[in-house]
Amino acid sequence: MDLFKAMRVVVRVADLGSLAAAARALDMAPAVVTRLVADLEQHLGTRLMHRSTRRLTLTEAGDQYLARARQILADLDEAESLASESTAEPRGHLKLLVPPALAVHQLAKHLPRFHKQYPQVTVELHSPGPVETLDEAYDLTLLSSRLPLSGEFVARRLARTEVVLCASPEYLDRRGRPTHPDELMQHDTLLPPISSLQRGITFVAGPLGRDTQPDAAQGLGQSSEPAGRSVTLVPGRPVLSTSHIDTSYAAALHGLGVAGLPSYVLEDALLEHALERVLPAWRLFSLDLWVALPTRKHLPARTRAMIDFLVQVFGGEDRDPWLAAAGCETQAWQPCAVAPPPGQAIPPARAPVTSAA
Repeated sequence: MDLFKAMRVVVRVADLGSLAAAARALDMAPAVVTRLVADLEQHLGTRLMHRSTRRLTLTEAGDQYLARARQILADLDEAESLASESTAEPRGHLKLLVPPALAVHQLAKHLPRFHKQYPQVTVELHSPGPVETLDEAYDLTLLSSRLPLSGEFVARRLARTEVVLCASPEYLDRRGRPTHPDELMQHDTLLPPISSLQRGITFVAGPLGRDTQPDAAQGLGQSSEPAGRSVTLVPGRPVLSTSHIDTSYAAALHGLGVAGLPSYVLEDALLEHALERVLPAWRLFSLDLWVALPTRKHLPARTRAMIDFLVQVFGGEDRDPWLAAAGCETQAWQPCAVAPPPGQAIPPARAPVTSAA
């Protein structure tokens, strides 16, 4: 007797409620279905079903067996799927939900390489707005979070992105390069709507420590790092107030003022010296970037290929690859690795006037 075949027959009979319906669904002769059920019952030494001319019901033993059989068959199907996908070429259609700024500044420039590696995979990209949790309507969701993820889904870390201050060199030549957060009060700023900044903006000196945990209730950033001095500013009315990241980015590029943006948005501009990092020895807060999916079971080869590609591109670690690439990682009282204009020295950093442990 083929045990797995018999198990599949019993499961289908239970699902459809009759031997004849199961025979039609499985494209088997009714006598074969009847014999397989009987052989399985003889093998187990117990009756699984009560059968009559009008109805079929599971016995107590049959109900217990059916639950285990479903799980065994699901695991078997997954194992077969994984084995076949190891040699199968990824192909088909992939739906992604991605935050707009991440799609524009990162994903778009890496997709040509993905397409070259996997020409049989087509990508459908949706970017309606911020993404903070999984959407099961998509094969993959790229999301950002300041807090640990929770929910009934699977997620893999892609990277960490710092939100840092930046401005164009032309603006900084004209208005000066601040060396302490207090000096921002004399600068034009590009900020989210003022209602989201009621508790102020907190700057913490030095790079992110392993023992540092963000305080989600604190304005635009807070740290419990024992050795990190912090300064909280309550900003005046900004010259531009918007929650649209690319609008702030474009305005900063054109010299409107100082903006706070995620590092993945700034990477190219920092590398090309179109923007400079402002106050490189101070940090605001960080976001963790994840790729999430509803389940690992029966994962198509195209989905697995995209996950592996994203992890490879972004590093898959708890670090910021974009500031590292631009030479602008947060340092302990050191300026960003962007050369000052000719004839202008970088002023020395001074100690904070207000601090918090």
